[in-house]
Amino acid sequence: MAASRRTVLSVAGGAIALVAIGGYWRVMRTPQTAMAPWTLDDPAPEDIRLDAFRHAILAPNSHNLQPWRIRLVGDDGAVLFADLDRRLPQTDPFDRQITISQGTFLELARIAAAERGHALAIQPFPQGEAERLDERPIAALRFTPSAPPKDPLFAQIPHRRSNKQAYDLARPVGEADLETVVKAAGIIAAYTADPGKIEAIRALVLEAVELEMRIPRTHQESMAVMRIGAREIDANPDGLEMHGPMIEAMDAIGVISHESLSDPDSFAFRSGLKMMQDSYGSAPAFIWISTASNDRANQLSAGYDYVRLNLAATAAGLSMHPMSQSLQEYPEMARINAAMHRLLAPDGGRVQMLARIGHGPAIGPTPRRPLGSKLAV
Repeated sequence: MAASRRTVLSVAGGAIALVAIGGYWRVMRTPQTAMAPWTLDDPAPEDIRLDAFRHAILAPNSHNLQPWRIRLVGDDGAVLFADLDRRLPQTDPFDRQITISQGTFLELARIAAAERGHALAIQPFPQGEAERLDERPIAALRFTPSAPPKDPLFAQIPHRRSNKQAYDLARPVGEADLETVVKAAGIIAAYTADPGKIEAIRALVLEAVELEMRIPRTHQESMAVMRIGAREIDANPDGLEMHGPMIEAMDAIGVISHESLSDPDSFAFRSGLKMMQDSYGSAPAFIWISTASNDRANQLSAGYDYVRLNLAATAAGLSMHPMSQSLQEYPEMARINAAMHRLLAPDGGRVQMLARIGHGPAIGPTPRRPLGSKLAV
């Protein structure tokens, strides 16, 4: 076979790529250590807190930055802090999304604790709320042996995904499917499978996605945490990731890089925008969570509810993907944000989370840092 700089062979279901570069074959694999925290079949830690937290670090979170720090207190307590180095000041200037990410963490910890026969008492913001998150704790936690009912959503924790791929528009998601998800989650959420409303939401979502990519400072915030290829992902198992045989090949020959992804005139940027438009635009239905006000307690609550919806969708065989861009609070997004609120919350309130929901392809987990890296001394 004649070798070419662009020759790629996918082997073993895409797990290995052979790339010809200058006459030499390079073997590249999928990430290995970055996915290890998703394996929960090892013996559970004796300390119930560590068992709860090893499940909690699998929670969906903004830009997959995993913005959590945990300090164990005594034999049965813990304090949760925001990792202030993992905020997104350009696209999340008031730390709303990072606070929601604290809520998803806490809800998974609560579900996992119940599975081990412990109730988890959560005291939000024990030293008060802040306009911007600071060193004050997000929550004080207490684990108490009791007999809380086990949560049927527990089994879905290792299978939950934020599926960013294109969904099958030939497989509709009806009102009955959405009601099943909401009931299984045990929360109140709004949803639509109405084609007209879906198109109106979709148009704003796509406008927001392109706007964020074309503003240099907001796009660079994403590029700063982009991990390209298995080696980068294993070295930094957080943030946004791109991997697979074609990505590895294009990275190896210089077609795709942090620089090219940042250049609006490059093939990589244009291809990335097209891929996002195709995936974000494939929305058989939408589901969203609103709160009466936008204080920190309501943001945490939105996190509790969102991860429950995501788990319930997983149990129902459906995929979910948050559509965050149109809800963000930086100045350039204000018009789209206001339009989305008129559409989804015409009677007032704050739309905290919006997600498309449908039938997506099977995907693997996203990278996670090990629990030990989240424990503060």
